[in-house]
Amino acid sequence: MLFRLLFELRLVFGPFRVFRYTSFRIIAATVTAMLISFFLYPWFIRQLKRIGVGQVIRQEMDESHQKKRDTPTMGGSLMLFAIVVPTLLWADLANGYVWLALGVTTGYAAIGLVDDIKKVRSHDSRGLPGKYKLLFQFAIAIGAMALLLGLTDYGTILYFPFVKPDAFHLDLPFWVYVAFASVAIVGMSNAVNLTDGLDGLAIGPSIVASGTFLILAYAAATALGIRVTAPDGEIQTYFFDLADYLGLAKVQGVQELAIFAGAIMGAGVGFLWFNTFPAQIFMGDVGSLSIGGAIGVLAVATKNELLSLIICGIFVLEAVSVILQRYYYKATRRRIFLMAPIHHHFEKKQWSESQVVVRFWIIAILLSLFALASLKLR
Repeated sequence: MLFRLLFELRLVFGPFRVFRYTSFRIIAATVTAMLISFFLYPWFIRQLKRIGVGQVIRQEMDESHQKKRDTPTMGGSLMLFAIVVPTLLWADLANGYVWLALGVTTGYAAIGLVDDIKKVRSHDSRGLPGKYKLLFQFAIAIGAMALLLGLTDYGTILYFPFVKPDAFHLDLPFWVYVAFASVAIVGMSNAVNLTDGLDGLAIGPSIVASGTFLILAYAAATALGIRVTAPDGEIQTYFFDLADYLGLAKVQGVQELAIFAGAIMGAGVGFLWFNTFPAQIFMGDVGSLSIGGAIGVLAVATKNELLSLIICGIFVLEAVSVILQRYYYKATRRRIFLMAPIHHHFEKKQWSESQVVVRFWIIAILLSLFALASLKLR
C-alpha cells in the first residue's frame, strides 16, 4: 500500500525508486514491526493489567510456574497487529500469497483469542475444546489452500529435502495436496502452541524459522543481475535465477512473503524484549496459534513442507513428545518423559528455565543452518 504510493512518486523524487526492491521492503517491514512492538507493548501491558487479563496456570504445574499466575496474557494480539500493519504497508497487495498468509494468520488468531478469553473468564486452563479448535483450523487451512490452488498456477507438486526439484518430486492429486498442506499448517500451528510453555521458548525458534523462510521465499522467485565490464568497456548485465542456482522450487511471486516473514521477525524480536525471563507478558493462544499458522503457510507457499520438519525441529519435537507420551501412557500406563511437552521433562531433570530456553534456541539455530546448508547438498 505505502510502497505503491511512494514508488509512484519516484518521478518526483528519484530515490523513491528504492521501493521497487524487495530487499529494501523486507528491511522496512522488519524495522516497522519492531518499532511498533517496542513502542506499544509497555502501554499494552499496563492496559492488560488494568482490566485483569492474567495467565491461567495448570494445577499440576510446580511452584515456579504458579508464580506466573496473573501475568498479562494475550500479548500475541499486539504481535499480530505488528505483523499485519507492516505487511499491508510494504508488501504488494496485488499478490495472492500475501492475502493467503494474512488470512490464515488472522483466522488462527481469532481462534486463539476465543480460547484465551474463555480461559480468562472461567479461570480454567482448558479453554476452547480441542475438537472445536481443530475443526476451525482445518476449515481455514483447507479453504485457503483450495483458493490458492484454484486461483493460481501454484501447483500440487511435493518436493523433498536433499533432492533437486527436477531430479525427483511427487505430483499429488488436487485434494490430496490440499489435505497434506492443511495438515502441515494446522500441525505447525499446534506445535508452536505446545512449545509456548516457558518465557521466550516459543518466540525464539519462531524468529529463527521466519528468518529462514524469509531467505527461502526471497530465493524462490528472485533473479539477481550482475554487471560485467567487457574488454571494450561496454557494461553488460547478466541475470541468474537464485532458485536454479540453489536447487529450489520456483514459485513465482512468493518473494512478497519474505516481507511478511520479515514482519514476523521484527514483531517477534519486539515481543521477546518483554517476554524474556522473567516475562512481563505472555503471547497466549492468540499469538502461538497465529504465529504457528503463519510459519506453516510460509513452509507450504515456498514448497518447503518437508524441509520445514528440520527448520522447525524444536516445534516438531515438542509435538511428537506430547503424542508419544499420551499414546504410550494409554497403552502401558507408564510415561516416556517425566512430563510433556518435552521442555517440562528437562525442567524435571533440574535444568533451569533459562537453560532450557537458551539451549532450545541454540538447537533451533543449528537446525535452520543445517536446513539452509542442505540446499547445497542436493
